[in-house]
This record gives sequence, C-alpha cells and structure tokens, in this order.
Amino acid sequence: MIGDSVWGDLEPLLERVNKPIQYVGGELNSTVKEWNVGGFGPDGADLTTRWALMYPDAYEVGVPNQGVMILYEVLNERADVIAERTYSVWPDLEALLREAGLPQFTVDAHRSVRDFDLLGLSFSTELGYTNMLTALDLAGIPLHAADRGIDDPIVIAGGHAAFNPEPVADFIDCAIVGDGEQAVLTVTDIVGEWKASGRPGGRREVLLRLARTGGVYVPAFYEVSYLSDGRIQRVAPAPDATGVPWRVSKHTVMDLDAWPYPKQPLVPLAESVHERMSVEIFRGCTRGCRFCQAGMITRPVRERSITGVGEMVERGLAATGFEEVGLLSLSSADHSEIAAMTKGLADRYEGTQTGLSLPSTRVDAFNIDLANELTRNGRRSGLTFAPEGGSERIRKVINKMVTEDDLIKTVAAAYGAGWRQVKLYFMCGLPTETDDDVLQIAEVAKRVIDTGRQASGRRDIRCTVSIGGFVPKPHTPFQWTAQLGAAETDARLAKLRDAIRADKRYASSIGFRYHDGKPGIVEGLLSRGDRRIGRVIETVWRDGQRFDGWSEHFSYERWMAATETALADLPVDLAWYTTRERDQHEVLPWDHLDSGLDKDWLWEDWQDALDETEVDDCRWTPCFDCGVCPQMGTEIEVGPTGQTLLPLTVMGSGRQALAEQH
Repeated sequence: MIGDSVWGDLEPLLERVNKPIQYVGGELNSTVKEWNVGGFGPDGADLTTRWALMYPDAYEVGVPNQGVMILYEVLNERADVIAERTYSVWPDLEALLREAGLPQFTVDAHRSVRDFDLLGLSFSTELGYTNMLTALDLAGIPLHAADRGIDDPIVIAGGHAAFNPEPVADFIDCAIVGDGEQAVLTVTDIVGEWKASGRPGGRREVLLRLARTGGVYVPAFYEVSYLSDGRIQRVAPAPDATGVPWRVSKHTVMDLDAWPYPKQPLVPLAESVHERMSVEIFRGCTRGCRFCQAGMITRPVRERSITGVGEMVERGLAATGFEEVGLLSLSSADHSEIAAMTKGLADRYEGTQTGLSLPSTRVDAFNIDLANELTRNGRRSGLTFAPEGGSERIRKVINKMVTEDDLIKTVAAAYGAGWRQVKLYFMCGLPTETDDDVLQIAEVAKRVIDTGRQASGRRDIRCTVSIGGFVPKPHTPFQWTAQLGAAETDARLAKLRDAIRADKRYASSIGFRYHDGKPGIVEGLLSRGDRRIGRVIETVWRDGQRFDGWSEHFSYERWMAATETALADLPVDLAWYTTRERDQHEVLPWDHLDSGLDKDWLWEDWQDALDETEVDDCRWTPCFDCGVCPQMGTEIEVGPTGQTLLPLTVMGSGRQALAEQH
C-alpha cells in the first residue's frame, strides 16, 4: 500500500551492513505523522501534501545540516503536511536493497520515497549529484524529468549548488534559489491546491503553476541554444510556456527573528560530524571575498537579534541536552552584538557543562576577550583562522583584507593567553597566483611558530596549515576565471610541502594537510557546467560512481573517462569547462537565475581583482552598487538593538535548572 512502512523487510538487512543505526530513525525531536494527516475532500481528493527531504550524503553528514533541519520543522508545523527525511545509503546497503527489491526510504517512518508528492534535495556542494541519481533509481523514480508521470514525486533542488542547476537540469523538475523557509510553504500551497482540485492538467499544469510564481525554476520550460564554438547563445522560455519569466528570482527571508528555527533540533542516534546544537546568528556576508559564493549569493546581511539568539539557545539546549552551542554564520564574530552576546551566554551558563563556539571567525574580527568568553567553562580547543592567501598580493586579489601583521598580532595574543595550537586555512590555485604566492604560506607558518614560542615562552606549540584547491563558482567575480589544472595544483603544493619540511627548526611544529587537485577539477566541471554536463553525470553514475565527496570513493579516472565519452560528439571538453577563461559578454549557464547581483558589478569587481584593488565591507561604508538591495527590495539589517540578553538568570546548577524552567 502507498505510504506503508518497509521496515519489516528492511530490518533483517541491517545486520549485514556497517553502521546500521544510521538507517533506524527515531531521533529525539523527529516527527512521524499519519499518512493521511490532512484528510480527504468531499470528492475524495487527498488533502495531505507530503515532502521527502534529502541531504544527498551519508547520514552522519546530513543529519546535522541546518537547512534540512529547518525545512523539516517548518513543514511539519503544518497540520496538513508530512515531511520526512532521507539520506544517501552506502554501497553495501544499496546492493542489498537492489537484491531485495526495496526502495529508497525515509528514516522517520521508513516509507518509500516514491510515495511522496515532493522530493526536496539540498545541495551544499555539487559532489552530491551522483548520490541523487542513486536515490532516484532506488526509489523507482525515472532519472529524467521528461519521463515522469503524474504519480511520480516532483523533484526540487535547493541549496547553494542550486544557483546553477543546469548540470542536473535533466534530472530535476524544479530548483529554488535562496532561502527555503517561505519558499517551501509557497510550493506546498500550490501543490496542495492542485491535488485538492483533482490534479487538473496533470504534471505539466502543476509545474507551470510553480514556474509562474517567478521564484521556482523549471528547466523543462526553458530552451538553450548554442553557438558553433560551444558557447551558449541564449536561454529563453519555451514558446508554449506562457507566463514563465525570463529570469527566476532568489528567495530572501528578511526577519530572522520571525523564523526561529530549528526550535526542536534533531539529536542523532549515531555519531555525526557536528555533535552540537547550532543557532544561526546572522545570514549573509558583505565582506566581499571574491572567491566566496556563499558570501555573494546570501546578501544582504540580516542579523538575528541578541534576544532572539538567547531564546533559541535556551530552548534548543532544553530540547536536546547538547553541551556545546555553535553560533553559526559565514563570519560569526562580525555580528554587531557578538561581544555582548557571548558574554551574556557565558554568564548565563557559567558553572554548567555548556560550551560556546564560533565555527567561523576572521582574523581581523577575533580578539582575546571574545575567546575568553567562549572558553570560560574550561573548553579550550585549537583556534582556526582563514587567511586564504599566502601573500599580501594574493589577499588583495581575493579581497581578503587581512594583513600578515593582523594574523601575527592575533596569534601572539592567543598563544600568550594559553592556546597551544592554531590552524590556518589557505587556498591554492587562486586567480593570478604564482608559485611564490603559495610558498609564502611556509614563511607565514614559520613566523606564526616563532611568534607563539616568544609569546608563550614554550616550545610545544603547533601550527597546522590546511590547503584546499580553489574552485571558481557562479555568481562571484571569479566566475569568468580559468581554474588551475590538477597537475599544476599538485606541483605547487609539492613545492610548499618541501619548503615546510626543509627547515628543521619548524618542520616538527608545522602540520601540513592538503587535498590534491583532482576532486577540485571535477567540482569545477559541475559548478560551472551547463545542461550538456548531465550526460557526464549519468555516464559516471552508471559506471558505479558514488559519494564523490569522500576520498575513498572518489575516482578521478572514472570521471575523466565519462567526460571524454559523454562529450565526444560536442565542441566542448573538460578543459573548456574548467581551465578556460570566459570573456565579459559570454552567456553563462546561470545568467537566467537572478541572485540579485548585477553582472556588470561582478565584472568590475573581477577587474578590480586583476588590478589588486580592495573593496570595503558595505555594512559600514557607502553602497558599492552590487545590485542586491534594489533588485530584491531588501536592505542590510544589522544592530545594535540596544537590548540585553534576558533573562540573565545564571544556570549554575546545570541542565536540571534549565529543564525546570520548561
């Protein structure tokens, strides 16, 4: 029966797989509803709208994802809606499911994903695309949107990668760009009304209704034409898709205090990558780092009030029992009330086991007073900073306005205050980068060690250098740049490794971690690809590729073979998508998706990068005309509010006192 649990058939399989607990469900604060919770209309119409929400990666990565957790709760607050979660199954269970004829299932009620009205996928990275195909295939949903019928779920992509959904345009029905809270409710209303009226016009009609809102992109209603050299000539609404807009707008939630989610955060049964309760303290960033897609596409800055944060922390701790609170944003120390916020929270939870953390902190926004508040309960782990570029020159190119002296002053204060370990994150392959820019990373690390030894009077301090490969992303000033090839990236990193190891005074004190250039090239292919890349994804998936974000499962050779095969009859190849520089007037695959950013402004910022010109943060300076606020009818929302963190009751008797208040 539709909506029935497959648990009875699934359970015997779990003793034959690794980590079976990840498929069991039943987490604290999870939700299971009756299948027909919305009831039926007078004519028997189904009045329940059902969402299967998927983070296309392993449970341990997906379950703490804030985006999915928020949508799960927002949807389940509706009495006529069911929202359940599904995650990628590992290859061992995939094989057993195929052998037993069992489908992709939800972890909440173990229902078949195909039974739901909508399958919403949240892509924080493009490397989850092959996992999506596995889930569709296991669920019995046709891979290609064009082959789906009225009873198949509507497949919707969201998350940062959805700002260029063209590589998966063949496989998804829709994409939503931007914030999801209000968007999923709008989609729910449209689908619910269509179902309640007897599903008139079939699948095409409900997709048209979604597309005509202007905030849901339906690839099937847009036609792409190409020039003889492979470039895109035009992306335009199909002639028969009346009322479909030329450009699709992103969604922006302005008042974060009105959306205090998650109110009841999920507590995983199995180990996950983040064992903490997280609160998003603001959304968006205007620092203007030119490599950072997240900072560009989430503009404008919108702060949650200090009191709103305090209420979410209090409620979340009571609901979960977690002992760490992560204050999340793209650069948490930039919140206008961060000092009062951390002091107020540290005061409130002093004497308890509750610790605070800022997972994302800029060198020039960090200070020891802030660090001391975060560690008042005795937790003092390493500090992580992201200078991104090794030389002053390259930091000007990427608009990372952090000097080496800024970094040295910060680490000197940290080592002097008792920290023993600092982690520094850099990128390799940035535009205009030379070997010397990367080799400067070794000199920075040595200076950090010298500074730490002097400030602490000890020799046992450490600095870990972590290097990631730069991947150009859509809707950034670097969307036109050439990506550094995998071999060139590896050669540059080898020189850096040798430079760090060569000086015996520092070699044992500097850790060096890096990723080779191969996964970055595949990510680059997927991030700036167009619809023709869909055939590459399908080819590599049919060849067995899964879990591309995991080094032990990623196969560069398989991807290269698939790219060569799938693009053989086209005037484009891997290099055309990755290591080729675009010119100003080229039509980019995502130009018809409106992030609010003016394309001319992005180009001007790209030229500023080439001139090594820095641009200030528009939160505190005049507007630089990026286009977001007038285009989206929004404005920067920052404090201070003048409010204090109330109530100021100290929770010194621990979690029991906190629980007694509820």
